[in-house]
Amino acid sequence: MENGNLPQGTAVTQFHIMAKPIGPVCNLNCSYCYYLSKKNFFQDSNNWRISDAVLEKFICQYITAQDAQQIEFCWQGGEPTLLGLDFFRKALALQKTYCPTMKRISNNLQTNGMLLDEEWCKFLCNNKFLVGLSIDGPKDLHNRYRLDRNNKPTFDKVAAAAELLKKHKVEFNALTVVNRTNAQKPLEVYKFLRDELGSKYLQFIPCVEPKEFANVAPQYWDKDKLPRLGSQAARPGFADSIVTDWSVDPEDYGKFLCTIFDEWLKNDVGKVFVNLFDTALGLWVGAGSSLCCFAEMCGRAIVIEHDGSVYSCDHYVYPEYRLGNIKTEPLSDMVYSERQSKFGLAKSDALPKYCRDCRFRFACNGECPRNRCILTPDGEAGLNYLCPGLRKFFSHIEPWMRRMVKELRAGRTADNVMKLAKSSAVHLPSPIRKHAKLNAPCPCGSGRKYKKCCYPKDRQQPE
Repeated sequence: MENGNLPQGTAVTQFHIMAKPIGPVCNLNCSYCYYLSKKNFFQDSNNWRISDAVLEKFICQYITAQDAQQIEFCWQGGEPTLLGLDFFRKALALQKTYCPTMKRISNNLQTNGMLLDEEWCKFLCNNKFLVGLSIDGPKDLHNRYRLDRNNKPTFDKVAAAAELLKKHKVEFNALTVVNRTNAQKPLEVYKFLRDELGSKYLQFIPCVEPKEFANVAPQYWDKDKLPRLGSQAARPGFADSIVTDWSVDPEDYGKFLCTIFDEWLKNDVGKVFVNLFDTALGLWVGAGSSLCCFAEMCGRAIVIEHDGSVYSCDHYVYPEYRLGNIKTEPLSDMVYSERQSKFGLAKSDALPKYCRDCRFRFACNGECPRNRCILTPDGEAGLNYLCPGLRKFFSHIEPWMRRMVKELRAGRTADNVMKLAKSSAVHLPSPIRKHAKLNAPCPCGSGRKYKKCCYPKDRQQPE
């Protein structure tokens, strides 16, 4: 396979495409949805269904362009189930037609669950689909922002869909958008997903929406209007906030992750799989990130829209990041183009000094570039909106991550740490605090002085 316009010597790797076969069309009207506004970027507003010709071209080229044995198709929207079962039967038939015997295909479906019924679930089970079910916690939290087109709550239908998935033994993940409301009730969210919904695979996605996101692409913000770290404009709920009111507060996001981590650590290691925790362990063990948001570079997670247009990323479906159209250009040429290569490298190249000097750069890498909409304390652009919360989270989990790594390298399983975590609430101090000054801000990111925050615990239980 040709490398397109990648720099000479660059190895070809497997890439991932998120297919949007119905574009931004959805049967819900979630307050925080970043995709409904994409309708403004497409000329033909009367036809949102991918054509048979584009579908076949996509499936054929996607399979052909991969140099891996396992090829993953990911169907999202909008709401892809609006296309009906016949569409997916057709897609599977095309996959079978174009897949060589030495390759295997898997399918993922991200859905709000509103249309799932017995027939859908039988189909998903028989064809071994992995389903991502969008649900934001118990009824009151879920219904806060996830309403249908008539502004009616959706929780009951989603909960019923989860029961159907379990009945038909369809493997599913719970995808929870962490917003300004549910971020304040971490244990309520986690215990609901674990105990009542019965999901053992949890994905937590932070809601970060700059107020101008519908029209202004990431990295095209007016730098003169970006707030500094620590200012009220760098948090939701103020008149001058850079983000929408339902965006998660960075401090709340950090507390949310830390609180859930503590519950998971004491009871659920090896039994419940949380995407952020699994990724963190991989980073601490030196295996790299399984999530693109924490990877050093990006650019290998592409989006194809219903009209055949290809974009650099799911969160970069803007004219400025359109790579071309599969109707007229080979998919591999767009994926491996110099333009897309620069897009991927920019994630690392554009990191501000504040990030480059951070102890947790190896684990964070500036998180997703789409969220880099605030200024560092020195006024440099490119700092992630979630920085305060992420620093708190990484500082909190660091000693436990290092303990898990020791267990793994000793040939034991990481869940051995549960015994330690449950025994008298052991506190493991982080090495980042060994030389912290008592009157300086605590390195954990709480905003309090070290002597009033982590110092008492560190002193009582030295490492």
